[in-house]
Amino acid sequence: MNSVIITNTYFYRLDPKQWRTGQPYPPYATLIAAAALQEKYEVIFHDNCLEPSPTALIEKLDVVRPDYLVIFDDGFNYLTKMCLTVMREAAFEMIRAAKSRGITTLISSSDSTDHFDRYLSEGADYVLLGEAEVTLRETLDRLTSNESTDDVKGLAWRKDNQILKSDRRPVVTNLDTLPDPAWSLVDLEPYREIWHRKNGYFSLNLATTRGCPFKCNWCAKPIYGNRYNVRSPQKVVNEIEYLQAHFGVDHFWFCDDIFGLKPGWVQTFKDLIHTKSICIKYKIQSRVDLLLKENTIDALVDSGATTIWVGAESGSQKVLDAMDKGTTIEQIHHATRLLKRKGVEVCFFLQFGYLQETKEDILKTLELVGELMPDDIGVSISYPLPGTRFHDKVKSLMTEKQNWRDSDDLAMMYRSTFSPAYYRRLHRYVHKFFQTRKILSTPLNETGLLRAMLLFYYAPMALVDRLRLKL
Repeated sequence: MNSVIITNTYFYRLDPKQWRTGQPYPPYATLIAAAALQEKYEVIFHDNCLEPSPTALIEKLDVVRPDYLVIFDDGFNYLTKMCLTVMREAAFEMIRAAKSRGITTLISSSDSTDHFDRYLSEGADYVLLGEAEVTLRETLDRLTSNESTDDVKGLAWRKDNQILKSDRRPVVTNLDTLPDPAWSLVDLEPYREIWHRKNGYFSLNLATTRGCPFKCNWCAKPIYGNRYNVRSPQKVVNEIEYLQAHFGVDHFWFCDDIFGLKPGWVQTFKDLIHTKSICIKYKIQSRVDLLLKENTIDALVDSGATTIWVGAESGSQKVLDAMDKGTTIEQIHHATRLLKRKGVEVCFFLQFGYLQETKEDILKTLELVGELMPDDIGVSISYPLPGTRFHDKVKSLMTEKQNWRDSDDLAMMYRSTFSPAYYRRLHRYVHKFFQTRKILSTPLNETGLLRAMLLFYYAPMALVDRLRLKL
């Protein structure tokens, strides 16, 4: 039986901001790919998520001497879409190590799909384009049978010093035909220890869908496309039941771009959760326009939803329209108040630096945050991802820097309204502004001295930043 080492390219330790949060998740998509190979191949999973560098993987290549190295990124982790250069460099290092040892290497990731020529130039034998489980199996089957791979869909490779690319493979529409992740291959104890030490509970990631049908013009979909396919509620509940029984999971992050969009899915999910007497807490990502029906929110709450992150993005309707977001400021207000009334924590993704953003737009976003007071915020700077209409718009304005090195880089990679230094300060200010407002909105008798100390810490710094930003 041919042996395959399968690994991933996201190293939490190489991304200081994410490592500090102490909320690592195993590479979900990598584990699905591993499960897809287990019937025919000897699969050895090497988890890079908690490793400090590719060194351990390279040492394993010398010990195992596999026939194939498969580098299969977790397309459900939004951080992998950003093509952080520190992760790209780690992938190149693994590819070069395999090539020097005569090991055939296949890679699947957002970055390699967008820049397959660069990965082939570094020594990868095959780049799997887009959704890759079926392509991976078919390619390995051809290779182990000494058959040509030239007509395998969803593949890029080098032949006679030329780079070739086949037709894109259609996405899988029936997700229930895919295996559950090979959870037995991953050691979850280090994850549990980090989660408990930093957060006091243990969370695992789980996907119920693939893709997103909405057309925000800055959002890339290199792996699963501009579609929306769903696992059955039964399959999802069975996986939850397995993970709770075997690993004692306290909490789940449903890492879908959009959770529960299919009509009736959330309601059926809720019924199955109750039928099996499963008790879970979970967080999801959604859109404000999808959260305006009380029966949907009730089903989410009844099934265990405690936290919902929404792409508020901006308090300026002008900016939302320029993004092709398809939502309104009124919907942000309505959904936030409805969710809070149901006891759900509401968290906002905010984005600054979009084309032609003005100080008035920035002030409107601050006003939105101050008025609605979400439970948490995630602040980012507009990031041009290859393959998006936004990238096409700003391509001629982009500087030499094309990618962030890590998720705390926050570099403005094109000439926007304000300087990169301005947006870095704005990022810091928004967090201080939010923390100050959060402290002020908390009753004095609930926080006492701690409240006063935090206010003394955040408020002066926020004032200094606001003055320098001239807001």
